[in-house]
Amino acid sequence: MKLFTAVFSIHEEKNCPLYKVGERLQLSEKTLACPENKEVCLILVRDMTELLFRFLQKQPVDTREYRDKVFNCSGCKGLIKFSLVNHEGRQDVIEEEGPGANLLESETENICRNVIDSPFIRTLPSEHIDSILAQFREIIVKQGTVLINKGETNLNLYMVCSGELLVEEGGRQTVIAAGELCGEMSYLGADLAVATVRAIKETKVLAIAGDVFGRLFDNNPAVQSFMAQLLAARLRRTNADRARDLESCMVGRIDEIVPAELFQIFHMHQKTGVLSMDLSQGIGKVSFREGCLINARYGEWQNEEAIFKILAEKKGHYRFTTGLLPQDMRAAEIGDFMSLLMEGVKRVDEEHERSN
Repeated sequence: MKLFTAVFSIHEEKNCPLYKVGERLQLSEKTLACPENKEVCLILVRDMTELLFRFLQKQPVDTREYRDKVFNCSGCKGLIKFSLVNHEGRQDVIEEEGPGANLLESETENICRNVIDSPFIRTLPSEHIDSILAQFREIIVKQGTVLINKGETNLNLYMVCSGELLVEEGGRQTVIAAGELCGEMSYLGADLAVATVRAIKETKVLAIAGDVFGRLFDNNPAVQSFMAQLLAARLRRTNADRARDLESCMVGRIDEIVPAELFQIFHMHQKTGVLSMDLSQGIGKVSFREGCLINARYGEWQNEEAIFKILAEKKGHYRFTTGLLPQDMRAAEIGDFMSLLMEGVKRVDEEHERSN
């Protein structure tokens, strides 16, 4: 069986932080090989994945129409341009058999053995597993290397084949082991990463662009259900972790967690107590009874107006004290929680627009 392999030579480079003119890149149905001792650029992985799909649209693969074409990466700090070559220097795609091809097929078999029992793989039709895994690209992440940076663009979804990844978010850490996924927010079209992910030890992952993953499984209810459950479970865990943090320390800064988010957490977890805030115009206090708002004061404002003014604050400190006085336990609610929150956020947005 022939294995598709394309070799590219870099012939132009403008401020690329990784690759230089004359270096080569090798793309196959299973892997992307970068120049020796060079890190793998994830932007280049995405570009090469899209290019591979173009090559494989027609079977057998015919790349003659690309012989004179110049390709380029979509760039980060710099740009590279590259063209197809073969060992004789002619622009073309190499298709070869032999030890190299067999080694890559053997590596794919090892990948399958490591992840075949993962919950995600079990959602796939067994007869299509090989062809689906072929859409992923293999990446080696060295120990300590950051795969995903919180707050930066991440367009890929990853499945761990071997090794371990550490997910770090807000002081909380989670280990992702073989067969598990990370970067799942890219599947929903969210570009900015919500957590930092780094390799605990050298780790092999399979990568696929989030939008490509979505197109592959748009009509697969089992995969869609799995992803929905994965996202829901991680959201519940994040909320639970944050609730435990609030219960253990009950103090923090408004610039780290805005009032609207604080209110939602206390409401969601049905907290009873007083949220005290040191804000720009004095002390604000909001009382919760099983997550419901029962009274609020901030400066000269009370109840609804106090809530609206507090929601507009961006700096300050807060402290939550559990428990209420007996009379507060019998007090009436200020109003419907979500209605108050939405009205307050709307007022903040309108005020922001007027000030601009």
